[in-house]
Amino acid sequence: MPESHRLRVAVIIGSTRNGRFGPTVARWFSARAVRRGDLDVDLIDLAETRLPETLTDQDEAIPPQVRALAPRLAAADAFVIVTPEYNQSFPAPLKTAIDWYYEEWKAKPVTFVSYGRESGGLHAVAQLRQVFTELHAVPIRNTISLPCYWELFAADGSWPRPGADCNSAIKTTLDQLAWWAHALRAARAERPYTT
Repeated sequence: MPESHRLRVAVIIGSTRNGRFGPTVARWFSARAVRRGDLDVDLIDLAETRLPETLTDQDEAIPPQVRALAPRLAAADAFVIVTPEYNQSFPAPLKTAIDWYYEEWKAKPVTFVSYGRESGGLHAVAQLRQVFTELHAVPIRNTISLPCYWELFAADGSWPRPGADCNSAIKTTLDQLAWWAHALRAARAERPYTT
């Protein structure tokens, strides 16, 4: 496939907690996305980026960790946020990471892969939709929700088991994300998005 038709998707692991499940989910999603052949995946682990917890004021220097991540986000045509649900919301380090940036999110599609107990992380996703809409990103309709994700392990210890619903949900989610990514990339190229 020509390079100009390929899309760059940033998959962001939103949890930094010890013992987190996010990397397992993100690796699964990324492997499935790459198999399509039209997507390049940039896996961003917030535990590795070490973004500062305290935001700077407008007249202060931007920390080097923030400057280092900015080009990766700016280069993305679409975003996938992998998030757990903590107390019916998403993790604080994810909110801090989102708030460090503005231009990088604008006029780009975003979807969510959430996990948790019975709700499957959908409370966190509802709040993230509001946050990304405020940043002029475009949350797409389809997401992947993983209620009681620990029940999706196969007998051999692999995740997810072959019959898990998420294996079929990912196709529709990726199809929608790619459609919006192409449409919005073309629109941004024709006319810069302004707020």
